[in-house]
Amino acid sequence: MNTKNSKFALALITAALLTLTGCADPLKSRNVSDPEVAGQTLALQVCSTCHGVTGESTSPAFPKLAGQQHDYLLAQLGDFKGHERSDSKGVQYMWGFTHITTKQVEELADYFSSQKPMRANFSDGAVLARGKAIFESGVPDKGVVQCWACHGPTGEGNAAFPRLAGQHPAYVLEQIKVFQLTDARPRGAPMKQVTHELTDSDAFAVAQYVGSIGIR
Repeated sequence: MNTKNSKFALALITAALLTLTGCADPLKSRNVSDPEVAGQTLALQVCSTCHGVTGESTSPAFPKLAGQQHDYLLAQLGDFKGHERSDSKGVQYMWGFTHITTKQVEELADYFSSQKPMRANFSDGAVLARGKAIFESGVPDKGVVQCWACHGPTGEGNAAFPRLAGQHPAYVLEQIKVFQLTDARPRGAPMKQVTHELTDSDAFAVAQYVGSIGIR
């Protein structure tokens, strides 16, 4: 083998070894079934595909996770892992994560909850006043309580109650419909009761309002 061919062969072997090393390294692995892969690595290598590197997703099909409440993330990841949360998109995208460990769930919650809170969306001002009124005062004549009582005065969330500020309005509206019409979210009993009497237009207004508050 001439010198040129020897160098080429050596380069191929080196590249192969580096590739194998990278695949075997839990800090770089895309093998989500490996229990040694750190939660942050899963966040960067896997979750970021839909939710963004910092949890600031660009598509309303996938919720923003940036700055989300730690306890809420723990609960939801646990529900996906145990196939308890059965809304259609949860089944489609998240039911494959039954293998993630308790440690990985904790680390994923640590990572996303520690990111800069989700940025607010710009929205049509025509509906914001109605959404703000419902968020702050509810709809007393229909028994709809004010949203801030659980989700915080600025939509920041509280432990098991999720941050809503800056979330995609379309995603919020979709989840309101899930609570209203199904039992697909096992922790949704309070929301099922709260949202039951919301009209379509009021649900839309609330979703637009909470998506518009927060940092820009």
